[in-house]
Amino acid sequence: MINHRIAARSGKRFGAGGLSAQGFRRPLKWSTIFPTVFRRPLDAKGRLKLPETISIRRINVEFSTKAGTLQPQQAGAQLFVCTETAQLNHPTALALLSSLEEGQTFADTKIPTDNGLQAVAVVRLEKTDRAALNKAAAEAAKWAQNQETVNADIHAFDEAQAAAVAEAFAIAFGNAAYRFDRYKKEAKPAKFAQAVFHTAHEAAVKEALRVAEAQVYGQSLCRDLGNAAPNECTPEFLARTAKAEAEKLGAHAKIIEKDYIKENMGSFWSVAKGSVEDPYLIELSYFGAADKEAAPVVLVGKGITFDTGGISLKPGLNMDEMKFDMCGAATVISTFCAAVKLQLPINLVAVVATCENMPSGAANKPGDVVKSMKGLTIEVLNTDAEGRLILCDALTYAEQFKPKAVIDVATLTGACIIALGHDVSGVMGNNQDLVDSLLAASRNVDDKAWQLPLFETYKDQLKSNFADIPNIGTPGAGTITAATFLSYFTEDYPWAHLDIAGTAWKSGSEKGATGRPVPLLLNYLRNVK
Repeated sequence: MINHRIAARSGKRFGAGGLSAQGFRRPLKWSTIFPTVFRRPLDAKGRLKLPETISIRRINVEFSTKAGTLQPQQAGAQLFVCTETAQLNHPTALALLSSLEEGQTFADTKIPTDNGLQAVAVVRLEKTDRAALNKAAAEAAKWAQNQETVNADIHAFDEAQAAAVAEAFAIAFGNAAYRFDRYKKEAKPAKFAQAVFHTAHEAAVKEALRVAEAQVYGQSLCRDLGNAAPNECTPEFLARTAKAEAEKLGAHAKIIEKDYIKENMGSFWSVAKGSVEDPYLIELSYFGAADKEAAPVVLVGKGITFDTGGISLKPGLNMDEMKFDMCGAATVISTFCAAVKLQLPINLVAVVATCENMPSGAANKPGDVVKSMKGLTIEVLNTDAEGRLILCDALTYAEQFKPKAVIDVATLTGACIIALGHDVSGVMGNNQDLVDSLLAASRNVDDKAWQLPLFETYKDQLKSNFADIPNIGTPGAGTITAATFLSYFTEDYPWAHLDIAGTAWKSGSEKGATGRPVPLLLNYLRNVK
């Protein structure tokens, strides 16, 4: 990922001789020796023993519904979600609601009783759009983490509103309960275990909770993959995990090895050959539409499991965060699995190109010219612009599916952070209807995205004296010229590009993968016609 955060802040197929049906032929490569403080055992050579696939933490919070209003004597913690004019049949909740001053939306109190009641809280909603719901739900989720069981009363809302409230609050509860402690000696599991939604609209709320569970599952998987250490989450590990998780849900998985990549995907291979870790092309497929031959939606992900920048080496400061350069791949794999979990009535394919970008005697050099799968030659002016080199071949590979739409997801440019910051993903594409659908999905779930232009004139910044195109443009509009580069490989289908360099992970005290933009993409897939 060129101009990454650091700068911005200052084959063979399975069963065909390469891989068996049971898994990978080669042993995993572990090079870093860990101290014995880790709770996982060490092998005979003193290396940390790590599993072949990631152990996905299932949703920690169990969601359910119950007809009827919440009774004052109900055990556990009680949460009342209501409007300012709601009539509450609960003295404590009514007092809390009355105590809220202008601008306040949340109040709580602890009242331990003999019948098991632990606490009461009230959320006052002035608006019921998704942004307002998410904000209120996040505040309630912080409180809920100190409870074991939360009984949430949402009787103040009609059927559509109750479903929207339940979905937003369940997602907030599930995401707040997420923990990543696989490398720590002592795990600290979340206390919060159960949320019961009391409603007069059980059927609608149950469906909303089903969607919420799938999204939390998808975001948790995405975060687990992103947070995994780069000596664990290698390209091989990512391929193993994608295959295992997809097949567990009943989808099909195909893993293509380096021989195919080396022979057919010269641009992808030029990045991969600099590392001792083999590259893989991951293909996941699910056919849920009534017409199994209908054109699928194809999601394409950038899976650079660690990005040093290659010969165009990055600064050392915060380089550890370059393990997150595979968050596009994590998003695509996780969105695919969440869609399969929901059994969406669509045909869906996920394609992930995964490798490392390392400096070595075999690595790309500035000035190298490589040939892409499409046949276009590319002058490598900067080896830290590697994401587009692997994506262009993955996007060409996607042509064979005759797709209805192709959406690629990548932590592609630090320039996107300069343009949009850390809260908004960049969207570009060659089909306005597709871009509009993605922007609508972003609004539906408040997973923010913004369209950047992709005018033909930006191609003037991509000129090479020695090849068809260079892998970087002249200075200015770095996010757009990166997408413009990809546009040369997407002329045969409707295409959109999501640059998530600013939104895929957080730094500082909250460092870790965010699971974005899984909410946006899952909502888009739920509304595909």
